[in-house]
Parts: sequence; C-alpha cells; structure tokens
Amino acid sequence: MLSGSASSQTARVPPATQAALLSKVASFDRNYAARAGQRAVVLVVKTASDKESAHDATGIAAALAEVPSIGNVPLEVTVVSYRSAPLLAELVRTRRAAIVYLGTGFSSEVPAIRDALSQVSVLTFAAVPEDVPRGVVLGVDLISGRPKLLVNLAQAQKQQVAFPASVLNLMKVY
Repeated sequence: MLSGSASSQTARVPPATQAALLSKVASFDRNYAARAGQRAVVLVVKTASDKESAHDATGIAAALAEVPSIGNVPLEVTVVSYRSAPLLAELVRTRRAAIVYLGTGFSSEVPAIRDALSQVSVLTFAAVPEDVPRGVVLGVDLISGRPKLLVNLAQAQKQQVAFPASVLNLMKVY
C-alpha cells in the first residue's frame, strides 16, 4: 500500500498537457541537445504492480507520440517497468536517455531514484507534483486551474539540467 493521500499519488494535469509542456521546456535546457544526440530517448517508467501507473504510462506515451520532436530532435519513447533505482540509472546510461518520465506510484521511491540519478545527465519529469521537491527535476501542477511548471533546482544541477533564468522565472522553484 502506498502512503499519503490519493491526491498525492494522482497526476493532476492531463497527459496531453504534460507532454506539450515537457516538449516546450526541455528544449530550453542548455544541455538537452548534447544529451539527446540524433534521437532523444524518453523512458516512461511504470510500476508493474500498479494499474494506475500502467494506465498513466500508456497515456503519456501516447501523448508523447503526438510530439514529433523536442528541440528539433526526434523522440523515441519507450515504456519500461521499474525494478530499482540502481537498475533505472543503469538503463538511463546504457540507453542514453535524455528524459525519464515518472508517473504515479513512485513517491516512496523518489529519494532512491534521486540519489541514483544525481550524477547522470538526464531530465526527470514527475506526473505527481509532490515528487518534485522530493528530488525529481521537473513537474507540473494545477494552480488556480492552470498548469504551473515546478523545478527542483538543486537536483537539476546534479543531473546537469540547466534552464536559463528567463525560463526559471516562469516556474515554481524548489
């Protein structure tokens, strides 16, 4: 059983909106082009034992499939099952992932994922807004009915994600 309220485990922003915001903001990351190379690998991570997580992964993968490219780099979206933070970090390294999307069901694992990815150049994105202050680089929340980007600046630096001040000014910074 996951701890916390249901709202803390639920993605509040529709997948299409998340995908659109992710595609826009990722292109502003100064290290994105080098990280992505010729094809940006996006790992959509789900928990195998959580139906909601699998549903969310399917939804965001479909929404990202509608995004032809980020920063003029075509996307390769792959859904993967989470087994452990060290294995996820190894998969990010071997697949040369540019982006890791964490859907619902990861709140208790975020500290381990944060630590495992701290020296890995990858943009992590959380469907659950509360996961951003816990150690995911980027996320989105609904504030007064409008989507608001969230960024964990300390973790962004550790994962070599660098947004210009003009973009950071539009986000809630942790």
